[in-house]
Amino acid sequence: MIRRILEEKIEAKLFEGKAIIVLGARQCGKTTLLKKIVRNKIDVLWLNADETDTVALFENASSSRLKAIFAGKKIVVIDEAQRINDIGLKLKLITDEMPELQLVATGSSAFELANKVNEPLTGRKWEYKLFPLSFSEMVNHHGLLEESRMMPHRLIYGYYPEVVSNPGKEKEILKQLSDSYLYKDILMWERIKKPEKLIKLLQALAMQMGAEISYNNLASFLGMDNQTVEKYIQLLEQTFIIFRLPAFSRNHRKELKRGRKIYFYDNGIRNALLANFSLPELRTDIGALWENFIISDRIKYLHYNNIWANSYFWRTQDQQEIDYVEERDGVLFAYEIKWNVKKMPALSKSFANAYPNHKYTVVNRENYEQFLHK
Repeated sequence: MIRRILEEKIEAKLFEGKAIIVLGARQCGKTTLLKKIVRNKIDVLWLNADETDTVALFENASSSRLKAIFAGKKIVVIDEAQRINDIGLKLKLITDEMPELQLVATGSSAFELANKVNEPLTGRKWEYKLFPLSFSEMVNHHGLLEESRMMPHRLIYGYYPEVVSNPGKEKEILKQLSDSYLYKDILMWERIKKPEKLIKLLQALAMQMGAEISYNNLASFLGMDNQTVEKYIQLLEQTFIIFRLPAFSRNHRKELKRGRKIYFYDNGIRNALLANFSLPELRTDIGALWENFIISDRIKYLHYNNIWANSYFWRTQDQQEIDYVEERDGVLFAYEIKWNVKKMPALSKSFANAYPNHKYTVVNRENYEQFLHK
């Protein structure tokens, strides 16, 4: 069993009088994580809201009915809680009326669950995001040397737990994940009428991973309007498939102010969308795969270690650029991400002059573990 970083953090928050919310993509390990946390606990009730009888339990639920359902229990876990109508109000009711009960809810759909619980549970919840496995978790599992040896494999097949745990079956599992789980929550949203357009959009984003994207160009290519493209991208982000990196700007006259890049939370899903699992040494997109891996795993690292940072890329109209910029405690940290260890680019003079309070690092195959693991 690969120990997740959030396991200890969540255990430390049990019985503090607040609900615990765990968000994350389908199949990233939420259920496995929580079953491990409650495994040796007594008086646990596990409810799966993908099952209709669980949803029915909460229809017209009063505090008296819920107290009867949860009688004698110390922990109640509601898996895939976004399936329950008015879930935020019901979680608030449980938290307010049964303070001795530890309530835990999971959801694979941030745009449903987070929006439904944020207002009712203000000040009453601890919220966590669980991602596919991280470099740091795998180093903790079997050591830095072994995980470093696996790096070419991870760049192609990614870090979904089932993929990592079933060597030799990576392609089959990734095909199932990218064919079904990716779209399940989004397609249930009533305004998604053309799933083939969503798939084509994902494939277009996969082709442009790490490059600056244009909603206009995507809309023209897909035969859609700009607003629909942007809405689909928001939904894909809110279901933890992709994330956007905005352009960094402090009004330097040549800086791009409205640019955005798209990255995937998992390399394996991206490669599955393109049906391309060729070896790293045979690929023309190895630089993009490396950049996506480093930046997506850095996002996990920041979240799991409670490091407050704003993340960006930086580019000017005359094509000076920096792959990744973090803003932490008033200091800018600029990073160039290079697969080729022989490439050691100098920092842009425009950036250095505009932002003298900065630190600059080249992240490559010889030092990346310092960036992703502590």
